Amino acid sequence: MKDSYNRQICYMRLSVTDKCNFNCSYCKSGVDKQKRKLLSFDELYNICVEAVNCGISKIRITGGEPLVRSGIIDFCKKVSNISGLNELTMTTNGSLLKYYASQLKSAGVSRLNISLDTLNPTRFNQITSTESYNEVLEGIKEAQKCGFKGIKINCVLIGGFNDDEIKDFVSLTKDNDIVVRFIELMPIGESANWQSDKFVSNEKVLQTVPELKMQSFDGVAQMYKVDGYKGYVGLIRPMSDKFCGVCNRIRVTSDGKIKPCLHSKDEFDLRGLVGSDLKDMIEKAILSKPQSHSLEHTCCSNSTRFMNEIGG
Repeated sequence: MKDSYNRQICYMRLSVTDKCNFNCSYCKSGVDKQKRKLLSFDELYNICVEAVNCGISKIRITGGEPLVRSGIIDFCKKVSNISGLNELTMTTNGSLLKYYASQLKSAGVSRLNISLDTLNPTRFNQITSTESYNEVLEGIKEAQKCGFKGIKINCVLIGGFNDDEIKDFVSLTKDNDIVVRFIELMPIGESANWQSDKFVSNEKVLQTVPELKMQSFDGVAQMYKVDGYKGYVGLIRPMSDKFCGVCNRIRVTSDGKIKPCLHSKDEFDLRGLVGSDLKDMIEKAILSKPQSHSLEHTCCSNSTRFMNEIGG
């Protein structure tokens, strides 16, 4: 289905929980401030079915941390079997993958995005408020062992925290069939009030590693590669080079609100709707998708939710 600006909307990010076993400093704490009732898996499944009927061909399961919700494997298996759905993927912090990677693969999940903002264990403990660094590394290895190809490592670039690790992250692509994606920090939720020096343009990645050569576009990511390296580097620039003109996604929160744009306050309530009523509301949300967001370094997101409440 096309939106009002002739963009083909074929990608839905579906949050199954706002809970997480990490407490990352730029993402956290909407959970403690507002108690939101999660949709059941049956309700979420019905949304997936009608979304596919509206032209959605790719669904990404997100959270919070989706693997903390009991029943997630059976849910993934059920969604992956929806006729017309071409791809089911998941974003995870990786800490539980050593237990679930094989089951996710068997359930029909085809690709994984793993959030990892630092390769320094001390910094990892600091930003996540956990000591799960080794578990994440073990989870990545287990996912590779189980046959997941083209794993994407998502790194939110934060000035004064991890921007000195750019070369280390790029080095991960030398011998590994992975994509390291640097994502510009956005002023949304907890980070909306952070100082301006925390917001680093992805141009710094190219300045730090001039050997990177532009290859192509993969959705919203500009893809780069160092000659001779096995993997790729992706740059996602919502701040310095917003990609609204090619945005093909909608988001559904775990409490049943559909968000046409991450940074808009507009939401459409799907709870309690079924069949044609549910499909009509999804179509209405798609047609209301704005031409672009107004997010800039001097302007915070209009979203009233924290990232863990929306889905990564």
